[in-house]
Amino acid sequence: MAKHVFLTGATGTIGSALVPRLLAPADTQVTVLVRARDAADLKQRMSAMHDAWGLSPDHPALARLHALQGDISLPRLGLTELAFDQLAHEATHLIHCAASVKLNMSLEQARATAVAPTQTMLDLAEHAQRAGNLCKVDLVSTVGVWGCAPGHMPERADLGEREFHNTYEATKAEAERVVWQRGANLPITVHRPSMVIGERGSGRVLHFQVFYHLCEFLSGVRTFGVMPDLGDTQLDTIPVDWVADAICWSSDQPAMSGGILHLCSGPERAIALTRLQQRVRQAWQAHGRPVPPLRHVSRRLLERAVPVIGWFAGDKTRRALRGLPPILAYLSERQGFANPQTARTLAAAGLPVPEVDDYLDAVLGYYLSHRTPGQRPGGPS
Repeated sequence: MAKHVFLTGATGTIGSALVPRLLAPADTQVTVLVRARDAADLKQRMSAMHDAWGLSPDHPALARLHALQGDISLPRLGLTELAFDQLAHEATHLIHCAASVKLNMSLEQARATAVAPTQTMLDLAEHAQRAGNLCKVDLVSTVGVWGCAPGHMPERADLGEREFHNTYEATKAEAERVVWQRGANLPITVHRPSMVIGERGSGRVLHFQVFYHLCEFLSGVRTFGVMPDLGDTQLDTIPVDWVADAICWSSDQPAMSGGILHLCSGPERAIALTRLQQRVRQAWQAHGRPVPPLRHVSRRLLERAVPVIGWFAGDKTRRALRGLPPILAYLSERQGFANPQTARTLAAAGLPVPEVDDYLDAVLGYYLSHRTPGQRPGGPS
């Protein structure tokens, strides 16, 4: 049976890295779901993504790349009943990595972008299984489902009772519970990536997200050098190309059904925030961006000072500081994400967990080279 992958989230950070890898085998068909206003908007968005994927207008792979206009938060992903049925009869592999990473959504909004789409993907998987063509399902979750729990997150489905920092984490955990409740008879692997950043080598990434907000904060520029004590807190980061390689590998491994992969650095490789701050400030200075001297204060005092800093700094800094409270909340946690089983499995597949020193300079360099001063993280310029 020829491989036909249906992918959600193709315009996101992980999904955009997956598409070229999925298209690499000459006999693989790839269908992506793209949110668009109409057919013209869909064509325009896909044209922009072709450039991001390095696909010229005459590239032969384009004949195997298909786009459906839809929305993960809608019933049947926004597809007609006929189109949904046709997709179920064509797709052999499903990869779901579409999600909103906004941390301030209402519970209803967060469920619409996390729980409802997961339920619909399971509907599609069950339909495809009945049609006799389903080979594998890969669902992308997050290490954020560990919530506020202390210690190291285990590589298991049942994580026990815990609280969450925000509705994003809470509803991703709820979506996972749906998977474990409904997916026992489906060939599913759940992936829990940590903070996904740019590629090894180039540092390239489609969207500048939370990590880049954090680096701006650690530089001291946004807060005029006012900084909380970072203590011994670590940050678990992972390059997007390795995450995409791991998901692609898993997609071809039916034996991984029912498994969990922690796509993260793990406690032994996670970088200390104090060291990350040093590297960030060195990178800023190397790119001709002055950084202020650091003045350490308590985290609580900094939280109270944020409105005052924004008031004196003006609109740009005030807007940038809006994302600071969630970051400060994360900085207060003492937790990590265990990955020994995942590391052994992927090392045996030729995908050893990368070391942070192998990609951090490239990631920071790409960001500083592709973002203009004053521009908020959110996407390359």
